[in-house]
Amino acid sequence: MNSNRKTAGFVGALFLTAMVASLLGGGLVGSVISTPNHLVTSENETLLIVGMLLELVNAIVVVGIASLMFPILKQHNETMAVGYLGLRIVEAVFCGMIVIAPMSLMTLSREYLKAGISEAQFQAAGILAIAERASVANLLILIFFCLGAFLLYSLLYQSKLLPRFISVWGLVAVVLVLIINLLSLKLEIGMGVSMVFALPIILNEIFMGIWLIVKGFNPSVDVPSSLP
Repeated sequence: MNSNRKTAGFVGALFLTAMVASLLGGGLVGSVISTPNHLVTSENETLLIVGMLLELVNAIVVVGIASLMFPILKQHNETMAVGYLGLRIVEAVFCGMIVIAPMSLMTLSREYLKAGISEAQFQAAGILAIAERASVANLLILIFFCLGAFLLYSLLYQSKLLPRFISVWGLVAVVLVLIINLLSLKLEIGMGVSMVFALPIILNEIFMGIWLIVKGFNPSVDVPSSLP
């Protein structure tokens, strides 16, 4: 039982860490690269580096969550548990890839400030790097996140490892995220609208993380130990 509570506490802490690292890291990177000229100066380079490190932390934590949950979930549905682990690993790979664009902008900015490349070349390369990051972050990461989350909440609902209202809340929230991101492929969606659709899943993962830390898994459900 103590080991099970330890596992739940670790998973809960990782959910909270992933949320903070993802939101804060993305916010810091976005605040730098969203400027009209894309120039990374010495003043904002530190913010960019911190943001990228947080995004890498998020990528590592995503794999940690799936790895800790795998031995627990496979006792209830091994196929879905393997699917969840695989999807989160792919998601983590893309989470790591999105730091490539800001790293490229740092290099381009140094060359630009040294007058090594023209302004037109700098602007074109900067726009391309930012567009590539946006494609990965707003499409690929979110698709794999939603698929993985759908498997997780479905398994949690079936197994009753957590109260079912958390699972239902999560499933509805995942659908909302998927809808808004599919719509954004065809329509111009404002940041405010996107945040309204994303807020339920943000709150859900925060609530679930706190629940796991405080209460752990449902004691009436057989939970195998995944920590020594």
